[in-house]
Parts: sequence; C-alpha cells; structure tokens
Amino acid sequence: MDRLNLPENLASERLLLQRLRYEDAEEIFYAFASKAEATRFVSWPRHEYVKETRAYLKYAHDAWNKGLDYSYSIRLKLTGQLIGSYGLINERGRIQFGYILSPSHWGNGYASEACALVTETLKSMSGIYRIGSFVDCEHPASARVLEKNGYVREATLQRWIRFPNQDNAVKDCWVYVLPQ
Repeated sequence: MDRLNLPENLASERLLLQRLRYEDAEEIFYAFASKAEATRFVSWPRHEYVKETRAYLKYAHDAWNKGLDYSYSIRLKLTGQLIGSYGLINERGRIQFGYILSPSHWGNGYASEACALVTETLKSMSGIYRIGSFVDCEHPASARVLEKNGYVREATLQRWIRFPNQDNAVKDCWVYVLPQ
C-alpha cells in the first residue's frame, strides 16, 4: 500500500485532528516544538526558531502529498486551541506513529483520546498490516497511552535510537504494536 486514504480532519469527543497547515507554525512553535520538557522524548531536535517550524511544515505538506508521512495538529474541539501534533509514517502498509502534547495539557487524557481516534481510523483501512510505535524506556507515560489503546509491548530494543534533546544519547526503546 503506497498511499493512505486518510481524511484531512478527524474528530473525537473533545479533539479535532487536522492536517497540518503552514498557518500553524507559530502555534506549534510556542505550544510544544520549542519546549524542552515537551521535546525530550521525540526523535527530532527542539526548534529554536519559528523558521525551523515553518521548514518542518513545508516538509509535512510535501510528505502528505507523496503519501509518506501524515501529520495532524491536535486541537481542542471546544476552543480550537492547538495543543499538540500526531504523525504517521506509512512504509507500504506498515504504520509507525508518534505524538506530542503541550506540557500545559498533559494529564488530561488527550494523548490517549487522539491515539484511540487514529487507531480506529487505521483499523478500518485495508492494506495496513502493522501499526506500531516505539517509546524511550524512560517514558512510561507514553507507554501507558499505547497500552490503554490496546497496543502490546513486543520487544525492548537495546541502544535503538539517538534522542537529540537528551544530549544525543543512544537510548533503549520499547516497541509497541497493535495485535492483528
């Protein structure tokens, strides 16, 4: 499966997930992309300038159009406030995903709700044979989000990936997959 036929907008009880737009740059930068605590466990470097966020949005727009990477903003349905982002990489039917939230919105169940929404959407699509994510072993909150949504820990990968916002340390990661 080369392209996913993902909708540009998804909605849950409290959230709207919308395809990222160039106009989202400042909101993304100030909500999470420039925040050390928010970016600690992601695989991309924290943004120091809004221009880095704009460059990412250009990539995100082009990658969506090519069917490689699908990135959404996470917004509160009631107010429209941007609180995070959710991204999926499609590798010919094998989906890897990740998410990030603004620290001011941690602990409210938003990551679990966004994960449930995207998971249900993906499960309804044909041609997808694997859905999963990896988590730094020192980030149990993210592991709990996945477990709440039916993902199971498949393996621990020793010295799996460098985390640029942890002094480029090579870290062990847990791999989570959705049982088929």
